[in-house]
Amino acid sequence: MKKMISRRNFMKVCAIAGSATATTACNASAAGQFGIFDWLRRKPSVSADTTDFSKYQAEAPGEGAASISNIVSLANVPLLTLNNGVQMPQLGLGTQIQSLERGDLGVLNRTSREASATALDLDYRHLDDAHGYLNERGVGQGIVDSGVPREEIWLTSKFWPSDFENVYQALDEMLNHLGVEYLDLVYLHHPAGDIETIISAWQGLEQAYREGKVRALGISNFDNRMEAFNAIMEQEIHPQIMQIECHPFAQRQETRKLAKQYNMQVECWYPLGHADPKLLNHETLTTIAAAHNKSVVQTILRWHIQEGLSAIPGSTNPDHIRENIDIFDFELTDTEMEQIRAMDQGESGRYFNLNYDLMGRAFVNPVREWDGEF
Repeated sequence: MKKMISRRNFMKVCAIAGSATATTACNASAAGQFGIFDWLRRKPSVSADTTDFSKYQAEAPGEGAASISNIVSLANVPLLTLNNGVQMPQLGLGTQIQSLERGDLGVLNRTSREASATALDLDYRHLDDAHGYLNERGVGQGIVDSGVPREEIWLTSKFWPSDFENVYQALDEMLNHLGVEYLDLVYLHHPAGDIETIISAWQGLEQAYREGKVRALGISNFDNRMEAFNAIMEQEIHPQIMQIECHPFAQRQETRKLAKQYNMQVECWYPLGHADPKLLNHETLTTIAAAHNKSVVQTILRWHIQEGLSAIPGSTNPDHIRENIDIFDFELTDTEMEQIRAMDQGESGRYFNLNYDLMGRAFVNPVREWDGEF
Protein backbone atom coordinates (compact mmCIF):
# COMPACT_ATOMS: atom_id res chain seq x y z
CA MET A 1 0.00 0.00 0.00
CA LYS A 2 2.49 2.61 -1.23
CA LYS A 3 1.83 6.31 -0.90
CA MET A 4 2.69 8.60 -3.80
CA ILE A 5 2.74 12.33 -3.19
CA SER A 6 0.94 14.49 -5.70
CA ARG A 7 2.99 16.62 -8.08
CA ARG A 8 1.21 19.68 -6.65
CA ASN A 9 2.55 18.97 -3.18
CA PHE A 10 6.02 18.17 -4.49
CA MET A 11 6.10 21.51 -6.27
CA LYS A 12 5.01 23.24 -3.06
CA VAL A 13 7.89 21.65 -1.18
CA CYS A 14 10.27 22.42 -4.01
CA ALA A 15 9.35 26.10 -3.95
CA ILE A 16 9.94 26.28 -0.21
CA ALA A 17 13.18 24.30 -0.20
CA GLY A 18 14.59 26.14 -3.18
CA SER A 19 17.31 23.56 -3.74
CA ALA A 20 18.51 21.63 -6.76
CA THR A 21 17.85 18.40 -4.89
CA ALA A 22 14.27 19.40 -4.23
CA THR A 23 13.81 20.45 -7.84
CA THR A 24 15.05 17.09 -9.01
CA ALA A 25 12.66 15.39 -6.61
CA CYS A 26 9.77 17.48 -7.88
CA ASN A 27 10.42 16.35 -11.41
CA ALA A 28 10.87 12.69 -10.56
CA SER A 29 7.56 10.91 -10.64
CA ALA A 30 8.86 8.02 -8.55
CA ALA A 31 10.51 10.16 -5.88
CA GLY A 32 7.49 10.72 -3.71
CA GLN A 33 7.15 7.55 -1.71
CA PHE A 34 6.53 8.09 2.00
CA GLY A 35 7.00 5.83 4.97
CA ILE A 36 3.76 3.96 5.65
CA PHE A 37 2.40 1.44 8.12
CA ASP A 38 1.23 -2.06 7.50
CA TRP A 39 -1.85 -0.95 9.40
CA LEU A 40 -3.64 -4.28 9.24
CA ARG A 41 -0.89 -5.96 11.26
CA ARG A 42 -0.04 -2.77 13.18
CA LYS A 43 3.69 -3.00 12.45
CA PRO A 44 4.89 0.49 11.50
CA SER A 45 7.54 0.83 8.86
CA VAL A 46 9.10 3.76 7.09
CA SER A 47 10.02 3.54 3.45
CA ALA A 48 13.70 3.48 2.55
CA ASP A 49 13.02 6.66 0.60
CA THR A 50 14.45 9.67 2.45
CA THR A 51 12.37 12.46 0.94
CA ASP A 52 12.59 15.23 3.55
CA PHE A 53 9.58 17.44 4.21
CA SER A 54 11.02 19.04 7.34
CA LYS A 55 11.30 22.37 5.51
CA TYR A 56 7.63 22.36 4.65
CA GLN A 57 5.84 25.39 6.11
CA ALA A 58 2.09 25.81 6.00
CA GLU A 59 0.52 29.07 4.98
CA ALA A 60 -0.21 31.31 7.96
CA PRO A 61 -3.72 31.28 9.46
CA GLY A 62 -6.10 34.01 8.34
CA GLU A 63 -6.42 37.37 10.06
CA GLY A 64 -9.72 36.64 11.77
CA ALA A 65 -10.62 36.40 15.45
CA ALA A 66 -7.61 34.18 16.11
CA SER A 67 -5.22 37.00 15.28
CA ILE A 68 -5.65 38.43 18.80
CA SER A 69 -3.88 35.43 20.33
CA ASN A 70 -1.14 36.27 22.80
CA ILE A 71 0.42 32.98 23.91
CA VAL A 72 3.40 33.34 26.26
CA SER A 73 5.42 30.91 28.38
CA LEU A 74 4.42 30.61 32.03
CA ALA A 75 5.75 28.25 34.74
CA ASN A 76 8.77 27.69 32.46
CA VAL A 77 6.66 25.66 30.01
CA PRO A 78 8.48 25.89 26.64
CA LEU A 79 6.71 27.14 23.53
CA LEU A 80 6.91 24.88 20.47
CA THR A 81 6.96 26.55 17.05
CA LEU A 82 4.71 24.77 14.57
CA ASN A 83 5.25 24.53 10.83
CA ASN A 84 3.09 27.62 10.24
CA GLY A 85 5.04 29.77 12.72
CA VAL A 86 2.40 29.60 15.47
CA GLN A 87 3.68 28.82 18.98
CA MET A 88 2.05 26.35 21.39
CA PRO A 89 2.81 25.56 25.05
CA GLN A 90 4.49 22.16 25.16
CA LEU A 91 2.61 20.91 28.23
CA GLY A 92 -1.14 21.08 28.73
CA LEU A 93 -4.09 19.66 30.62
CA GLY A 94 -6.03 16.83 29.02
CA THR A 95 -9.69 17.34 29.91
CA GLN A 96 -11.23 13.96 29.14
CA ILE A 97 -12.83 12.32 32.19
CA GLN A 98 -13.74 8.87 30.92
CA SER A 99 -15.09 7.69 34.26
CA LEU A 100 -17.92 10.25 34.08
CA GLU A 101 -18.85 10.04 30.42
CA ARG A 102 -21.59 7.42 30.88
CA GLY A 103 -23.18 9.17 33.84
CA ASP A 104 -24.68 12.57 34.57
CA LEU A 105 -23.28 15.03 32.04
CA GLY A 106 -23.93 17.88 34.46
CA VAL A 107 -21.51 16.30 36.93
CA LEU A 108 -19.02 15.76 34.11
CA ASN A 109 -19.18 19.39 33.00
CA ARG A 110 -18.98 20.77 36.53
CA THR A 111 -15.94 18.61 37.21
CA SER A 112 -14.32 19.71 33.94
CA ARG A 113 -15.05 23.32 34.83
CA GLU A 114 -13.25 23.01 38.16
CA ALA A 115 -10.26 21.15 36.69
CA SER A 116 -9.79 23.67 33.88
CA ALA A 117 -10.01 26.65 36.22
CA THR A 118 -7.55 24.98 38.61
CA ALA A 119 -5.05 24.34 35.84
CA LEU A 120 -5.23 27.92 34.59
CA ASP A 121 -4.77 29.19 38.15
CA LEU A 122 -1.59 27.07 38.31
CA ASP A 123 -0.25 28.74 35.13
CA TYR A 124 -1.24 26.10 32.60
CA ARG A 125 -1.97 27.83 29.32
CA HIS A 126 -2.86 24.81 27.21
CA LEU A 127 -6.20 22.99 27.48
CA ASP A 128 -6.99 19.96 25.31
CA ASP A 129 -10.70 19.25 24.82
CA ALA A 130 -12.90 17.44 22.29
CA HIS A 131 -16.52 17.25 21.25
CA GLY A 132 -16.36 13.56 22.12
CA TYR A 133 -15.40 14.37 25.72
CA LEU A 134 -18.95 15.75 26.25
CA ASN A 135 -17.60 18.64 28.35
CA GLU A 136 -16.94 21.62 26.12
CA ARG A 137 -19.36 23.81 28.08
CA GLY A 138 -17.60 22.89 31.32
CA VAL A 139 -14.16 23.69 29.96
CA GLY A 140 -15.40 26.97 28.53
CA GLN A 141 -16.92 27.98 31.86
CA GLY A 142 -13.66 27.05 33.59
CA ILE A 143 -11.88 29.58 31.37
CA VAL A 144 -14.36 32.25 32.40
CA ASP A 145 -13.98 31.34 36.08
CA SER A 146 -10.19 31.56 35.88
CA GLY A 147 -10.19 35.18 34.80
CA VAL A 148 -7.36 34.45 32.37
CA PRO A 149 -7.84 36.35 29.10
CA ARG A 150 -8.90 34.05 26.28
CA GLU A 151 -6.04 35.22 24.05
CA GLU A 152 -3.47 33.93 26.56
CA ILE A 153 -4.79 30.35 26.44
CA TRP A 154 -4.01 27.66 23.87
CA LEU A 155 -7.39 25.98 23.48
CA THR A 156 -7.81 22.75 21.54
CA SER A 157 -10.89 20.76 20.58
CA LYS A 158 -11.57 17.84 18.25
CA PHE A 159 -14.32 16.95 15.82
CA TRP A 160 -16.08 13.64 16.30
CA PRO A 161 -16.59 11.69 13.05
CA SER A 162 -20.32 12.47 13.20
CA ASP A 163 -19.28 16.12 12.68
CA PHE A 164 -17.36 15.35 9.48
CA GLU A 165 -20.33 15.79 7.17
CA ASN A 166 -20.33 19.54 7.85
CA VAL A 167 -17.28 20.51 9.87
CA TYR A 168 -17.57 24.19 9.05
CA GLN A 169 -21.02 24.40 10.66
CA ALA A 170 -19.95 22.11 13.50
CA LEU A 171 -17.10 24.50 14.28
CA ASP A 172 -19.56 27.32 14.99
CA GLU A 173 -21.45 25.02 17.35
CA MET A 174 -18.20 24.05 19.05
CA LEU A 175 -17.22 27.69 19.51
CA ASN A 176 -20.64 28.34 21.02
CA HIS A 177 -20.26 25.43 23.45
CA LEU A 178 -16.88 26.70 24.58
CA GLY A 179 -17.97 30.33 24.63
CA VAL A 180 -15.08 31.54 22.48
CA GLU A 181 -14.63 33.17 19.08
CA TYR A 182 -11.77 31.03 17.82
CA LEU A 183 -9.75 27.90 18.56
CA ASP A 184 -6.00 27.61 18.63
CA LEU A 185 -6.07 24.04 17.36
CA VAL A 186 -8.69 21.66 16.02
CA TYR A 187 -8.23 17.99 15.24
CA LEU A 188 -10.13 15.45 13.25
CA HIS A 189 -10.44 13.11 16.24
CA HIS A 190 -10.70 9.65 14.68
CA PRO A 191 -10.17 8.55 11.05
CA ALA A 192 -13.54 6.81 10.90
CA GLY A 193 -15.95 6.78 7.99
CA ASP A 194 -15.39 6.94 4.25
CA ILE A 195 -12.34 8.70 2.87
CA GLU A 196 -14.35 11.19 0.81
CA THR A 197 -16.10 12.48 3.94
CA ILE A 198 -12.79 12.75 5.79
CA ILE A 199 -11.33 14.77 2.91
CA SER A 200 -14.39 17.03 2.86
CA ALA A 201 -14.03 17.57 6.60
CA TRP A 202 -10.40 18.57 6.22
CA GLN A 203 -11.26 21.00 3.46
CA GLY A 204 -13.84 22.57 5.78
CA LEU A 205 -11.10 23.05 8.35
CA GLU A 206 -8.87 24.62 5.72
CA GLN A 207 -11.61 27.17 5.05
CA ALA A 208 -11.96 27.98 8.76
CA TYR A 209 -8.17 28.23 9.07
CA ARG A 210 -7.94 30.71 6.21
CA GLU A 211 -10.72 32.78 7.79
CA GLY A 212 -8.84 33.01 11.08
CA LYS A 213 -11.27 30.94 13.13
CA VAL A 214 -8.51 28.44 13.82
CA ARG A 215 -4.77 28.91 14.31
CA ALA A 216 -3.59 25.33 13.67
CA LEU A 217 -4.93 22.06 12.28
CA GLY A 218 -4.23 18.53 13.44
CA ILE A 219 -5.04 14.86 13.02
CA SER A 220 -5.56 12.52 15.97
CA ASN A 221 -5.17 8.73 15.76
CA PHE A 222 -4.65 8.83 12.00
CA ASP A 223 -1.56 6.65 12.44
CA ASN A 224 -4.04 3.78 12.79
CA ARG A 225 -5.45 4.27 9.31
CA MET A 226 -2.83 5.22 6.78
CA GLU A 227 -5.31 5.49 3.92
CA ALA A 228 -6.88 8.43 5.74
CA PHE A 229 -3.49 9.87 6.69
CA ASN A 230 -2.35 9.79 3.07
CA ALA A 231 -5.58 11.44 1.91
CA ILE A 232 -5.03 14.36 4.29
CA MET A 233 -1.46 14.77 3.04
CA GLU A 234 -2.80 15.28 -0.47
CA GLN A 235 -4.70 18.41 0.60
CA GLU A 236 -3.62 22.03 0.33
CA ILE A 237 -2.62 22.49 3.97
CA HIS A 238 -0.71 19.84 5.88
CA PRO A 239 -1.48 19.39 9.57
CA GLN A 240 0.63 21.25 12.08
CA ILE A 241 0.26 18.51 14.70
CA MET A 242 -0.14 14.76 14.78
CA GLN A 243 -1.67 13.49 18.04
CA ILE A 244 -0.91 9.90 18.99
CA GLU A 245 -0.71 7.56 21.95
CA CYS A 246 2.86 7.81 23.25
CA HIS A 247 4.55 6.91 26.55
CA PRO A 248 7.64 4.97 27.65
CA PHE A 249 6.06 1.58 26.87
CA ALA A 250 5.01 2.71 23.35
CA GLN A 251 7.42 5.38 22.16
CA ARG A 252 6.16 5.26 18.57
CA GLN A 253 9.52 5.85 16.90
CA GLU A 254 8.34 5.04 13.39
CA THR A 255 5.28 7.23 13.71
CA ARG A 256 7.43 10.06 15.01
CA LYS A 257 9.70 9.67 11.99
CA LEU A 258 6.67 9.93 9.76
CA ALA A 259 5.53 13.11 11.51
CA LYS A 260 9.02 14.57 11.13
CA GLN A 261 8.92 13.98 7.39
CA TYR A 262 6.02 16.43 7.21
CA ASN A 263 7.41 18.75 9.89
CA MET A 264 4.46 17.98 12.16
CA GLN A 265 4.73 18.35 15.92
CA VAL A 266 3.86 15.16 17.82
CA GLU A 267 1.46 15.54 20.73
CA CYS A 268 0.97 12.63 23.13
CA TRP A 269 -2.21 11.42 24.74
CA TYR A 270 -1.89 8.75 27.43
CA PRO A 271 1.56 10.21 28.20
CA LEU A 272 1.39 8.39 31.56
CA GLY A 273 0.30 5.11 30.02
CA HIS A 274 -3.27 5.38 31.30
CA ALA A 275 -1.77 5.23 34.83
CA ASP A 276 -0.85 1.58 34.31
CA PRO A 277 0.75 0.36 37.59
CA LYS A 278 3.27 -1.63 35.53
CA LEU A 279 4.53 1.66 34.11
CA LEU A 280 4.25 3.81 37.22
CA ASN A 281 6.04 1.20 39.34
CA HIS A 282 8.69 0.28 36.79
CA GLU A 283 12.09 -0.07 38.46
CA THR A 284 13.86 2.09 35.88
CA LEU A 285 11.50 4.98 36.51
CA THR A 286 11.39 4.67 40.29
CA THR A 287 15.19 4.70 40.43
CA ILE A 288 15.50 7.75 38.19
CA ALA A 289 12.72 9.56 40.04
CA ALA A 290 14.39 8.98 43.40
CA ALA A 291 17.68 10.35 42.08
CA HIS A 292 15.97 13.66 41.31
CA ASN A 293 13.63 13.69 44.31
CA LYS A 294 10.70 13.67 41.89
CA SER A 295 7.74 11.36 41.33
CA VAL A 296 7.58 8.77 38.57
CA VAL A 297 4.83 10.81 36.91
CA GLN A 298 7.07 13.87 36.86
CA THR A 299 9.93 11.78 35.50
CA ILE A 300 7.80 10.45 32.63
CA LEU A 301 6.55 13.91 31.72
CA ARG A 302 10.08 15.28 31.86
CA TRP A 303 11.11 12.54 29.43
CA HIS A 304 8.41 13.71 27.02
CA ILE A 305 9.63 17.29 27.26
CA GLN A 306 13.25 16.38 26.58
CA GLU A 307 12.18 14.19 23.66
CA GLY A 308 10.60 17.29 22.10
CA LEU A 309 7.09 15.89 22.42
CA SER A 310 4.02 17.77 23.55
CA ALA A 311 2.18 16.08 26.43
CA ILE A 312 -1.35 16.59 27.75
CA PRO A 313 -1.76 14.57 30.97
CA GLY A 314 -5.28 14.60 32.31
CA SER A 315 -6.34 14.98 35.92
CA THR A 316 -9.11 16.45 38.04
CA ASN A 317 -7.09 16.31 41.26
CA PRO A 318 -5.62 19.75 42.06
CA ASP A 319 -2.55 18.18 43.67
CA HIS A 320 -1.87 16.08 40.60
CA ILE A 321 -2.45 19.01 38.25
CA ARG A 322 0.11 20.98 40.28
CA GLU A 323 2.55 18.06 40.29
CA ASN A 324 2.35 17.57 36.53
CA ILE A 325 3.54 21.08 35.73
CA ASP A 326 6.31 21.04 38.34
CA ILE A 327 8.83 19.44 36.00
CA PHE A 328 10.95 22.33 34.82
CA ASP A 329 13.40 22.53 37.73
CA PHE A 330 15.32 19.35 36.87
CA GLU A 331 16.75 17.60 33.84
CA LEU A 332 17.28 13.95 32.99
CA THR A 333 20.81 12.95 32.06
CA ASP A 334 21.64 11.42 28.69
CA THR A 335 22.07 8.06 30.42
CA GLU A 336 18.66 8.34 32.08
CA MET A 337 17.03 9.27 28.80
CA GLU A 338 18.55 6.18 27.18
CA GLN A 339 17.39 4.00 30.06
CA ILE A 340 13.82 5.18 29.53
CA ARG A 341 14.10 4.74 25.77
CA ALA A 342 15.12 1.13 26.43
CA MET A 343 11.69 0.55 28.03
CA ASP A 344 10.00 0.80 24.64
CA GLN A 345 7.88 -2.25 23.79
CA GLY A 346 6.99 -1.06 20.31
CA GLU A 347 3.43 -1.48 19.13
CA SER A 348 2.81 -4.17 21.73
CA GLY A 349 3.16 -1.53 24.43
CA ARG A 350 0.09 0.37 23.27
CA TYR A 351 -3.21 0.49 25.15
CA PHE A 352 -5.35 1.74 22.22
CA ASN A 353 -4.68 0.16 18.85
CA LEU A 354 -7.94 0.14 16.91
CA ASN A 355 -8.34 -0.99 13.31
CA TYR A 356 -10.73 1.70 12.02
CA ASP A 357 -11.50 -0.22 8.85
CA LEU A 358 -13.00 -3.01 10.95
CA MET A 359 -14.41 -1.07 13.91
CA GLY A 360 -14.74 2.51 12.71
CA ARG A 361 -18.54 2.40 12.82
CA ALA A 362 -18.35 2.71 16.58
CA PHE A 363 -17.20 6.31 16.12
CA VAL A 364 -19.73 7.70 13.66
CA ASN A 365 -22.77 8.04 15.94
CA PRO A 366 -23.46 11.56 17.32
CA VAL A 367 -22.16 12.26 20.80
CA ARG A 368 -24.40 13.04 23.76
CA GLU A 369 -25.06 16.72 24.40
CA TRP A 370 -25.57 18.46 27.73
CA ASP A 371 -28.30 21.09 27.70
CA GLY A 372 -27.97 22.13 31.32
CA GLU A 373 -26.83 25.44 32.76
CA PHE A 374 -24.28 26.46 35.37
